[in-house]
Amino acid sequence: MRMITTFSDPFLRLTERHSAWGAEQLETFNEFIPMGEWSADLGQCLYRQSGRELRISLLGTFDTDDQSWLWAWANPGFEGSPVVEAAGKARRYGQEHGLPEFTNELIHLAGHEDPRRAAETLAFTAMGVLGAAGYIGVQANPSARAYMVPDDPQVPRAEPNAITLPRVLMSGAALLGGSAREVVDGYFAHHELPRRAGADRISAGLPDGGTVDVLFDDLDRIASVHVNTGSPSAV
Repeated sequence: MRMITTFSDPFLRLTERHSAWGAEQLETFNEFIPMGEWSADLGQCLYRQSGRELRISLLGTFDTDDQSWLWAWANPGFEGSPVVEAAGKARRYGQEHGLPEFTNELIHLAGHEDPRRAAETLAFTAMGVLGAAGYIGVQANPSARAYMVPDDPQVPRAEPNAITLPRVLMSGAALLGGSAREVVDGYFAHHELPRRAGADRISAGLPDGGTVDVLFDDLDRIASVHVNTGSPSAV
């Protein structure tokens, strides 16, 4: 059997489109629910950590011994359970878009340079297609990590911020090091910002009335980010 050492190109392009907004949202989520003792009641779709209780859905588990990912919808122990609803949605997305990473029951990750990071990438990209407000990864037992997404309106949503936007876009583009244009366009699309694309740039309107212009070089990297604030000037 041929060892898979990377994800498919369509899957990686999908990950790129969610890189910037997803990383920004994870910062917001981690501030909302800081590190601490945790517990979960999967039958009730509940997760507790640092004094907070959230409704969650189980995405899958990563076996640290054989370096494989099992989607929650494929786990017979959760068949028919509401806790696998999000994983089922990711599967349907994969079926509609031809993504084996979302449709294969078991994903062997041992051939990846960093199997643990590959598992995190599966969770991150699932968070992206679901539009979830974050994802949670915890050590469920000595040989397995469990990954969940919150399904709870109390989790805050990150919004475009003129001050932090250049950092967010640059950091998102650096996550995979692929197409920065896809990263930027994905960020603007997620936030439903009016945008227009040119040969070497993408421009968008910001919620405060300002604009942002992102220029790209010949290697499809971000060359510069110019933010024009919509705040009124002082008289």
